[in-house]
Amino acid sequence: MIRSFLAFELPPEIKNIINRVSKDLRQSDLNVRWVNVENIHLTIVFMGNIHEKEIPFMSQTIEKVCLRYAPFHVFLKGLGAFPNTRRPRVIWAGLDGDTSKMPFFQKALQKHLRPVGIKEEKRPFKPHLTLGRFKNPGPADSLLDNLIGTYKDLSSSEYSFRELIFFKSDIKPGGAVYTKLGSWPLLGGGTYPFIPPPHAGGD
Repeated sequence: MIRSFLAFELPPEIKNIINRVSKDLRQSDLNVRWVNVENIHLTIVFMGNIHEKEIPFMSQTIEKVCLRYAPFHVFLKGLGAFPNTRRPRVIWAGLDGDTSKMPFFQKALQKHLRPVGIKEEKRPFKPHLTLGRFKNPGPADSLLDNLIGTYKDLSSSEYSFRELIFFKSDIKPGGAVYTKLGSWPLLGGGTYPFIPPPHAGGD
């Protein structure tokens, strides 16, 4: 069994901005476990533990979906917290642009991967970059609001996510180590069609 997920890698420009923001946030007194900037991706589908024997089928399935979807044009936009700033669990950097189209892509991938046990996420998909996780989630103080306010104008130039990556995640003493198992370019047009999942009839 391997632990895996599908994600887009960040371009150097966005990663550099995130690195500067992360360094600043780490100087604060927030009780947060910060994510290594090199490990920050835009996760589309977290697949959890899968059997290695399923990888060939999964690769073919992912490629089929990627052939039908166009690249996503995005840019950074502000900071926030999940589920909210009153009782935060995660602090994140936001994305804007084609983000309203990404849920179609996520759902298509999840539907096609159901034969290998990948479950559909019930929560609405909100594209974001996780910067850190609160060690003891609970009521927040004004510090978090102040930091989010400081970066309310955080932005970047537009970037296109053009290639979906299949990552394996190994937990090591020094933190998670990600290994690429495959990648597929997004080659579709500007529409976001329904794609019947394997062994299903048309829509």
